[in-house]
Amino acid sequence: MAPRAGTMIAVRDCAGARIAQSEESMGADPVFIQVGALAEGFAPDSHILAPVDDLAGRTLALAATHGATREYTFAGRSTLRWRERQAARDIDGPARDTSDTRDARGEAAYRATQLREGVYFVDYVDPARRATSVSLVLDLRRGVWTSVEGVLPAEADVRIDSFSRVASGLPLTGVDTRFRHGAIVGAAAPGPLHAPTRELIGKRTMYRYSPTECYEHIYLNDDFYAWHCLAGVERGLADVDRCHSFKLAEALYLFVWREKVVPTLGVVLIDLDRCKSDGKIFGYREGDFGALSNFAIGAHAQVLNETMHPLAR
Repeated sequence: MAPRAGTMIAVRDCAGARIAQSEESMGADPVFIQVGALAEGFAPDSHILAPVDDLAGRTLALAATHGATREYTFAGRSTLRWRERQAARDIDGPARDTSDTRDARGEAAYRATQLREGVYFVDYVDPARRATSVSLVLDLRRGVWTSVEGVLPAEADVRIDSFSRVASGLPLTGVDTRFRHGAIVGAAAPGPLHAPTRELIGKRTMYRYSPTECYEHIYLNDDFYAWHCLAGVERGLADVDRCHSFKLAEALYLFVWREKVVPTLGVVLIDLDRCKSDGKIFGYREGDFGALSNFAIGAHAQVLNETMHPLAR
């Protein structure tokens, strides 16, 4: 028998807790929210890792595969400085943001965490560039690194509708990313660079970010994944967005996604051995394309199942 209108229906979230949903709320159209509201929803009792000060007082020079070297000095637990030590043409082509210059110096507040021994996630917003964040994976065990530079689209870019973007050959999301890889200068014997991976494809994984926020991810192919909010401020919302996956070590991954409805960049490390993730979400705080929101996220992860499609390449 179907439940009567207004009846509460109990379901279980990814932590096994019961979630009460009314038939009326389950039938309502979910509403996308701005990143600032998402940050507020994630904040209480979030499962982020505590920042570490292991890098404080150290200077690391990161040599990229295309020749440029950027030197980072971690002045303390929360402040870093950098300088570009040599000019080089970016093999990925010019950045969309014309303020991206070589031989630049800068200083920013940063957050550093260690999801697995010797592998650090460092994240900051570049105050000298428009709507730009930088995330570093410093793999001190292997002497290699990866950086993710993300640039949010300007308002004019966001206002281009999906049909026009397709007709013009533009990506559906205006969020831009640039990936760089290289060796840490002075490392005794740098290991292989972090490389793209297909190991997440087919996995359906639940992530509990806090007692109230729970999502599932379904990794579809090399370029796209599906996300679905099971509980929290985005409950009922789901979409398929552009993504990028890199293998850092056995069962340890860097996962990056770029959302198209509300311009959003997500950068996380996922440790499936530890069943934990940690990273950040970056976007405009409100719909006026002004203030930025760059907030930490972390989750308990559970792989629910894995599907191997016979036609998957």
